[in-house]
Amino acid sequence: MDLDELLKVRARYDAEVREDAQPDGGDALVERVGGVVRQSVPGLGWNGVLWSDLDEETADAQIAAQVSFFAERGCPDFEWKLYEHDRPADLGARLRAAGFVPEPPETLMVGRVAELAQLPVEPPEGITLRVVTDEAGVDLMMRVHAGAFGTERPRIREALLSRLRDEPETIAAVVAMAGDTPVSAARMEMRPGTAFAGLWGGGTVPQWRGRGIYRLLVAHRARLAAELGIPYLQVDASDDSRPILERLGFGVMGVTVPYIWTRPGPDTD
Repeated sequence: MDLDELLKVRARYDAEVREDAQPDGGDALVERVGGVVRQSVPGLGWNGVLWSDLDEETADAQIAAQVSFFAERGCPDFEWKLYEHDRPADLGARLRAAGFVPEPPETLMVGRVAELAQLPVEPPEGITLRVVTDEAGVDLMMRVHAGAFGTERPRIREALLSRLRDEPETIAAVVAMAGDTPVSAARMEMRPGTAFAGLWGGGTVPQWRGRGIYRLLVAHRARLAAELGIPYLQVDASDDSRPILERLGFGVMGVTVPYIWTRPGPDTD
């Protein structure tokens, strides 16, 4: 895609996926308050700001309002998902001044499903794919996440179980197995009425990297998206994933940074 096309696709992504966001689970609530679209959810779900349309005069007040809202709900933390083209230009600095901590930046990427669905999907030798439909499959994914990313992800586990139970048509998850051992996993999230399916959680345990499994999981999900008539795949790519995705034909729409607010702990001497 050339720059003009990428900018048009990004504008469509902002409108459909961010500004007109839909809840990512049955218990989640998405609402627009002032110049902010946020999601709140009880339990272990994802809480955060998905979109904002602010300026120099309104930004600080809206940041304070969201901190107050999530704090009053008792949330231990929440995320403000900042995109580099969001206004005002110094929104990141304002978030840091309000106590948010930035996580590593991610590259917002997009690919055409019609092209990606043509990628070969023959698994590497010794690898089979298992479609995730139940708790046992989710637990296999969590084993991969722990090995690939070095962290436990109870929120993701809860969100996956919720969607498989309540909205199975909005998610497609898969695990790559080497015999009885899960070695890679990924999911695709879809929402009715949007032109985008999001690719999330793609990771491979270190000893199985470099064998084409990540590429296989992208191709597998692209074919599912093609069957559903979805024209674009979107990824918030890590530095490890970006070069692979670029080789597969994904274009760069910008950079996004998760800003995390964490409830202050009790004072200590």
